[in-house]
Amino acid sequence: MESVDVFDVPGKGRGLRTTKEVWAGDVLFAEPSFAAVVFDSMAEHVCHSCFRRQSKLHRCGQCKFAQYCNRTCQRQAWEEHKLECAAIKAYGKVPNENIRLAARILWRVDKEGGIVSDTQLISIDDLENHVSDLLPEDLKDLKVDVLTFLDYWPRYSKPHKVEDVSHVLGLINCNGFSMSDHRGLNAVGVGLFPNLCLINHDCWPNCTVILNNGNQTAVNTLFHTQRRIELRALGKINTGEELTVAYVDFLNVSSERQLQLKQQYFFDCSCKHCTEHIKDDLMMAVKEADDNKPSEEEVKEVTEYSLKMLEKIEKARVEGDYHEVVKTCRECLEKQEKVLADTHLYMLRVLSTASEVLSYLQFIDEAATYSRRMVEGYMKLYHPNNAALGMATMRAGVTHWQAGLIEVGHSMICKAYGIIMITHGPTHPITQDLEAMRRQTEMEMRMFQQNEYVYHSMREAALKNQPMTMRPEPVEEGIKNLFRRK
Repeated sequence: MESVDVFDVPGKGRGLRTTKEVWAGDVLFAEPSFAAVVFDSMAEHVCHSCFRRQSKLHRCGQCKFAQYCNRTCQRQAWEEHKLECAAIKAYGKVPNENIRLAARILWRVDKEGGIVSDTQLISIDDLENHVSDLLPEDLKDLKVDVLTFLDYWPRYSKPHKVEDVSHVLGLINCNGFSMSDHRGLNAVGVGLFPNLCLINHDCWPNCTVILNNGNQTAVNTLFHTQRRIELRALGKINTGEELTVAYVDFLNVSSERQLQLKQQYFFDCSCKHCTEHIKDDLMMAVKEADDNKPSEEEVKEVTEYSLKMLEKIEKARVEGDYHEVVKTCRECLEKQEKVLADTHLYMLRVLSTASEVLSYLQFIDEAATYSRRMVEGYMKLYHPNNAALGMATMRAGVTHWQAGLIEVGHSMICKAYGIIMITHGPTHPITQDLEAMRRQTEMEMRMFQQNEYVYHSMREAALKNQPMTMRPEPVEEGIKNLFRRK
């Protein structure tokens, strides 16, 4: 850990700072998980070793619970799984993900201690668990988990006190890190990373954390996935400057972010963006035309209407009624567009859902329009190197590409590539996918610029999976109308 050290931060406790000057995209440290498990809901769809989504997985022959891509993954996971395997068989059922993760943590502590490598900066025992800060109902849930854990914990393993179990479950509650699949697109599990627990929050951070699963194709377990996180700089950081990450998404007004942080992480955020309410005005902005603003009554009415519609949209989405989602989004946007600005949070949430669902339903042109508006709003709100902005820009670029809007699509994919190179690094699967998209769209754009008619003819043939047949090129005055689908 040559790039960072631990220091006392006034009013925050411990923190990490850099010991040398770093620049955007630099990796300050990489850390494998102390322990990690797949979410209960993903247990049958994700490899329990490399967290890769697979259509066909091989089930553990003993416990019938753990599933793996292949023998390499199973061998890689055996050291961590063998005690769990016997415990599940003896217990007769599979406990929830928090119990399973707590057990894996304590098994490793029993075997190797609270510090397992020279690069680990803090022991498991010294991490904050915030059990004393829990609300009564949360404390009640914790006690239930403790009792379940004690029933699950094998009699042949080292016994642990209730305080020890409560400590580990408290750590998971406030420091568990959501782990994504190999593409980094969906959360599929949870893990504990001791060094990451030392990094303090800032709503406008100078670092980001990304899960880089490594090489799933390596047959040798030594080079196989290590389930590690990377702390990457978002810009220039001077020597001795504190390192910060965002515990919550920035896309919310400061009061809501502060409430979320207080409830989940038990501290009052006093960062500059919260104390000075930076960008709150943009997130709640209303439409202005010729210095005319909508009345307070209109704004209140549309705001309340938006909140109701967002609840309705989410309900329809959970139920899988996607046509109802689209219908509600269109109705909501029709009302919002007259009153709210394109940077308003409620409009951005509707645009995000509408573009995603319309793309899924293959209404590509409409999805492209909404996704472009969404990204334009995001660019005014997010840090220029925010990973969420990069991912949203990538999705919008792909949607425009699918719609045949190659110039806009290529431009967005290039912008996304520039962001993701910083936040994810050149070896991450998403970056490699983006690089392939960038090359493909660049080639298509050159073809488009040379001859639009030929480009669209080839595109139509590719979409229909048919060989290209060239008709005589039209020469009428209205030729331009043929180049883009309406």
